[in-house]
Amino acid sequence: MRCLEDEKLTKRLVREKIPLTVCPLSNLKLKVVNNLEAHPFKRMLDCGIIASINSDDPAYFGGYVADNFEACATALNLTKSEVVLAARNSFIGSFLDANTKAVYLQKLEQYCDKHLS
Repeated sequence: MRCLEDEKLTKRLVREKIPLTVCPLSNLKLKVVNNLEAHPFKRMLDCGIIASINSDDPAYFGGYVADNFEACATALNLTKSEVVLAARNSFIGSFLDANTKAVYLQKLEQYCDKHLS
């Protein structure tokens, strides 16, 4: 999140395609943001950062991955395309090998074609 404060860093993250995992409900609980509407996740996507929505110790911070997605989508008014981009970014930024990533990205695309068209 703080990367947005440094334009050079932000450009480097985009240029070098360095993925960032973001845990919005954790950020809220730790008071990194005052409310979820102030979270910079959407701005990260708008800048071209490969940012994904994740969970951080769900029992303590109040939400598994789906909870974080739903809270972000609602608070930040994310479009379906932005939610799909966040999901895509999670596969792109994963430690899966290239072939496995491609399989899951194709499955995501097929799901979206079937259910979001």
